[in-house]
Amino acid sequence: MKIKIYQIDAFTDKLFGGNPAAICPLDAWLPEQLMQKISMENNLAETAFYVRQDKGYQIRWFTPTTEVDLCGHATLASACDLYTFQSYTAEAIHFYSPRSGELTVSKNGEFLTLNFPSDTFEKIDLIPALTDGFDQTPVEAYKGKTDYLLVFENEDQIRNLKPNFHKISKLQSRGVIVTARGKNVDFVSRFFGPQTGIDEDQVTGSAHTTLTPYWAQKLNKNELTAIQLSERKGFLKCKYLNNRVEISGQCRAYLTGEIFVE
Repeated sequence: MKIKIYQIDAFTDKLFGGNPAAICPLDAWLPEQLMQKISMENNLAETAFYVRQDKGYQIRWFTPTTEVDLCGHATLASACDLYTFQSYTAEAIHFYSPRSGELTVSKNGEFLTLNFPSDTFEKIDLIPALTDGFDQTPVEAYKGKTDYLLVFENEDQIRNLKPNFHKISKLQSRGVIVTARGKNVDFVSRFFGPQTGIDEDQVTGSAHTTLTPYWAQKLNKNELTAIQLSERKGFLKCKYLNNRVEISGQCRAYLTGEIFVE
């Protein structure tokens, strides 16, 4: 059996930037174990699989070690795959995730825009289990549905932060988002997820379902610009719509190929 595969860099306007994702369009769902093995073999932060369903597409995401509830960059890359390689022409793509519900991606020029549910989060104490994983101390901490959010004083702290992945991996969460106000954008961030096999994710669209409502309320504005300060970096435009958020970015296709499985 041959399976088509595409690799696309998301949240970047240039190749080798942003966050690479593998995309596998399917006619029908593969066994879950096989999808997990393909994701492990790809060894990227996420591999997305999608199947046409009714008027849209059902989508699932796998890291090298586990299936996850939501992945922004691989959804953006899946939309890019549909527009670039699958002759999709409508203005919007309707994805459905069994774990996260309805997810829409719309196209406006070179930008693709995710419409995702906003995260809900609450302020928590700065306990040692949270702060011991970093060489600098945050000023605030929050707990969302799947991630912790740590807020620092400035952009330089985020850029120079040295995480202790062993300690972070002990937290009962998908990962940890760190953030601060930006110098040339509204906010900056990084994301650490050793719990799911990704020490540092390059650009994390789903983390911006937490970051967008937090900074919209903090800065008293609903349209925001952001940079994820990973090695590859990613630029995002975000819009807060109360119970939903819009997250926009560009994509660049890197490769097409075929997977051979028995």
